[in-house]
Amino acid sequence: MTETGSITPEQLRLWDKRHVWHPFTQMLEWQQDEQIIIVKGEGCWLIDSEGKRYLDGVASMWTNVHGHCRRELNDALKEQVDRLEHSTLLGLGSEQSIILAARLAEITPPGLDRFFYSDNGSTAMEVAVKMAYQYQVHSGRPERSRFITFRHAYHGDTLGAVSVGGIAIYHSTFKPLMFETILAPSPYCYRCELGCRKETCAMECIDALEKLMVQHAGSVAGLVIEPLVQGAGGMIVQPEGFLTRVRELCDRYDILMITDEVATGFGRTGAMFACQHENVIPDIMAISKGIAAGYLPLAATVTGEKVYSAFLGRYSELKTFFHGHTFTGNPLACAVALKSLQLFEQDNLLAELQPKIALLKLRLADFSALPHVGDVRQCGMAAGIELVADKDTGTAYPWEEKVGIRVCLEARKRGIFSRPLGNTIVIFPPLVISTGELDLLLSVLQESIQVVTEQSFEAFQ
Repeated sequence: MTETGSITPEQLRLWDKRHVWHPFTQMLEWQQDEQIIIVKGEGCWLIDSEGKRYLDGVASMWTNVHGHCRRELNDALKEQVDRLEHSTLLGLGSEQSIILAARLAEITPPGLDRFFYSDNGSTAMEVAVKMAYQYQVHSGRPERSRFITFRHAYHGDTLGAVSVGGIAIYHSTFKPLMFETILAPSPYCYRCELGCRKETCAMECIDALEKLMVQHAGSVAGLVIEPLVQGAGGMIVQPEGFLTRVRELCDRYDILMITDEVATGFGRTGAMFACQHENVIPDIMAISKGIAAGYLPLAATVTGEKVYSAFLGRYSELKTFFHGHTFTGNPLACAVALKSLQLFEQDNLLAELQPKIALLKLRLADFSALPHVGDVRQCGMAAGIELVADKDTGTAYPWEEKVGIRVCLEARKRGIFSRPLGNTIVIFPPLVISTGELDLLLSVLQESIQVVTEQSFEAFQ
């Protein structure tokens, strides 16, 4: 067996291309290009097998909170692994999962204090969908089996999560395997499907949503929404008050409101959870990504007594929630999550975010002036810069030009790792990023956008 330390960077690349199938990646092109291999992390930086450093501009797939290899988190993991690596929650309690649930109950919206553990955002949403439907069954309404979701929504890649998604390029291939949903207009103000203008918008998309509820309320089990920002759809930021109006409609038509806080939770929007900005309390909430600070897979689907109590009964009544995962409530992940929550308090992280959010807003104004930036969207420490071929008309770059990818590759040459969403450049760094590092991230992305869009314009001419 080869010793890890003796494996050369070139050997790693060869094995990677020979054996590893990467997510959301065209592997033919991957095998043709020279790839970087990450071997180490320090703070907000990733270090490759050649010793080159890259500022982590997307928080390692939107998960990292306190930076890479934070000593306190490392120590919590090491301490726990010497005590217990894993024990099932099927038929047993587990210390760390119990303590974490009690701690989470102190910070989740009031009344959301029942935690069903799983291992990632997709599974947390699968749980939410199944939980909502079985709740309706136990409430004597089995005909309520459908879900309202939004265009441009993304809730994960397992089939239930795909079914409540709304991004054609990701989801349409699997349509024969999906269950049918009721698709509502997205509050995508830059490209409003209802033809409204942002300056005069009266949230007509809410009126359209209510019409769908009136039409289908008797068959709807729940509504699924990413609160404040639709992440994978292109960092689409909802108008202020939109989430509140959705909650009001769910109450009016007796529909369970399910919020997907997988990407928006744990400080990303400037509050611990996005729905807290508008004092919205969902019926079911999915959380993951930042819950374990980017260290280990962990997720939870959170609900309150209204939903939880519907599952209580004698064994013979078959009201049990028949769902589970092998590594549910894993002690290693829970121990890290507990320490992460302590660091939120110790570092006063939410308060420390506010000047960085203000700096991000200030610097993003510079992007708006660029000739091929159509729209700039921000919600806390998440932002999207949508690139367009023609700013006056909003004409998008053809998908096959890979403009977003080319911008990120240009930034990589300059020591920034980023990953686009189509033609939208994403800003989603670890929350502990310093103001200097944030300024560097934005400067390099701005330079890279200018270089690539000028090349595309010249080629078009």
